[in-house]
Amino acid sequence: MSEVTKIDLEEAFDTLSTEARELYLGSRIPELLEVPSALDFARDYVGKNMPVVIRGCTLHWPAVLKWNSKYFRSLFSDKEVTVAVTPNGYADGIASKDGEDYFVLPEEKQMLMTEFLDTLDVEGPVHYIQKQNSNLTEDFMELFNDIDGDTLIFAREAFNKNPDAVNFWMGDQRAVSSMHKDPYENIYCVISGYKDFILIPPVDMCFVPRKKYPTGIYKTSSNGEMYIEPVIEDDAALETEWVSIDPLNPEIEKFPNYEKANVFEIRVNSGDILYLPSLWYHHVRQSHKCIAVNFWYDMEYDARYCYYRMMEKLCKFQ
Repeated sequence: MSEVTKIDLEEAFDTLSTEARELYLGSRIPELLEVPSALDFARDYVGKNMPVVIRGCTLHWPAVLKWNSKYFRSLFSDKEVTVAVTPNGYADGIASKDGEDYFVLPEEKQMLMTEFLDTLDVEGPVHYIQKQNSNLTEDFMELFNDIDGDTLIFAREAFNKNPDAVNFWMGDQRAVSSMHKDPYENIYCVISGYKDFILIPPVDMCFVPRKKYPTGIYKTSSNGEMYIEPVIEDDAALETEWVSIDPLNPEIEKFPNYEKANVFEIRVNSGDILYLPSLWYHHVRQSHKCIAVNFWYDMEYDARYCYYRMMEKLCKFQ
């Protein structure tokens, strides 16, 4: 690609980002005080691939009223759960080993629910329930009736399908989800505490640096220290493409284009729902002993997805 063409491409990305902000993104995430109709939700948010927070709409749920450590200790006194364990709270994130950056998966451990709850109040490795296999229905079905499904009819009707997965999340304030995107329409319900989201729309993907990293997984040594073990498949190091920048401490000198991105920040409190559209980049922090449930609906692979794939290809020429 010639230098002139590259400059033209960068100008096109700048125009796309600026016009998206001026025409529909605005400067803040919209907030509603009541659940929308399926038609309004589909037209105003799903159709525009635009997030929205619905404040206080699940405060009546039994889950919001009951779910806490004391309740779980009584309900799950002898239940084993799958827990992600990391030394720093970053499950599925970038970490260094011998001066080289890796994309690192968490170590997974089986432990009693009561043992997991004990880890939330002590120093040491960070434990987080985050198994994204519809674990609410697979592992915690005892909790399912504490969710009022009628509240979410608007989403089911707008997406015209049932969720592919319903996930249960619980951890302490050290657990962080690094910046990433998902191919799902996401209805994210905070049950206890709060979550702080940093969001970047797909139109700005060219400003979000990504690269392939060797993949590793955390392991615990015999002396209790955690280390990174490279993942090898077919006698070769496995690689994973991941976002290179930490939005909490962005290296602007290294990634100057990141300053052009439309970056949104929103706190989702207990009783709130966040609609997080497919392919939006998101980074998530949380309060201590935060509990959440999210509903993943498979995205439609329609014209917007074709547009997104074209953007991916064009971004490689930057």
